[in-house]
Amino acid sequence: MYWPGVIKHFEEFLPVTSKTPELTLQEGNTPLIRSYHIVKKIHIGSLWFKFEGMNPTGSFKDRGMVMAVAKAKEDGKKVIMCASTGNTSASAAAYAKRAGLTCIVLIPQGKIALGKLSQALMHGARVLAIRGNFDEALKIVRYITSRYPVALVNSINPFRIEGQKTAAFEVVDWLGDQPDYLALPVGNAGNITAYWKGFKELSARKIIKRLPRMMGFQANGACPLVTGQPFEHPQTVATAIRIGNPASWASAINARDESGGLIEAVTDEEILAAQRMLSEEEGLFVEPASAASLAGVLKKNREGYFQGKERVVGVLTGHGLKDPDIAIEQCKDRIEEVGASSEEIVERLGIRNELV
Repeated sequence: MYWPGVIKHFEEFLPVTSKTPELTLQEGNTPLIRSYHIVKKIHIGSLWFKFEGMNPTGSFKDRGMVMAVAKAKEDGKKVIMCASTGNTSASAAAYAKRAGLTCIVLIPQGKIALGKLSQALMHGARVLAIRGNFDEALKIVRYITSRYPVALVNSINPFRIEGQKTAAFEVVDWLGDQPDYLALPVGNAGNITAYWKGFKELSARKIIKRLPRMMGFQANGACPLVTGQPFEHPQTVATAIRIGNPASWASAINARDESGGLIEAVTDEEILAAQRMLSEEEGLFVEPASAASLAGVLKKNREGYFQGKERVVGVLTGHGLKDPDIAIEQCKDRIEEVGASSEEIVERLGIRNELV
């Protein structure tokens, strides 16, 4: 069946007018994949993964970006701008090109996965690498966009949140009901804000009978929402959530508190172990930050948090090809070097019986 994209499919839930361009790269409609193997290791009823890496540029950012760029074009803007640790830049550049706009990206120098940077560059964005971190980049973007006719398309743009909330609608569509828990990585905190907004709107329309509990997970080296203090120098292997002062701080805390959920931290080791587990046991290749959701669920399971019958959805925010270097570094010892000889390869593989 033809999928028209987020704006057209969910227009009754979105701030769409007759002048809003029907911009799309067919974002959304990403699969909700049931766990067959990992779930057996957790004391819950069922485990599902919302694989947002299947969006056009490989991350959840496309849902919100299509709305932000469409509304910028509707408003007559010719230029959009964002600060990014990677995924936002890729998405902004792609949708700007689709809409015929210019895209400017500020990134923290040396702190962005090359898979993401390559997307922004290939889509024609003007990329400026600042000698500073993401939070400093965002401060500059906010300054410029507040004084010049340039549209800010980071998640503090309310249209980003509007677009991203549609993922909550899809979770309910696929399950036929709301989950008991929704677990997701938290960086700049726009996504947890958006999912909660989406679930609340479904509840207000009586499409769901109750609200899920939100479970947000940050990396230990970048967990300001856990400590209550900004991190001046955030550090984590999960570059997508290497943010020390989330722009959507207050709304993320509100989502946690209103839902009766939690926001906690997981270690880089737990994140990388969860990334490997998703690949090796479920066939799902995600970037490190995405695995924070599963790492958190596993941690809470070890702590005896679950009762045994819960339905849990973990959000996988980005595809593993976004950051292949980390994946290769973890697995490089699995590559076996052999000679260009059939006999040597047969011997190495231990093949003993003739096939023909």
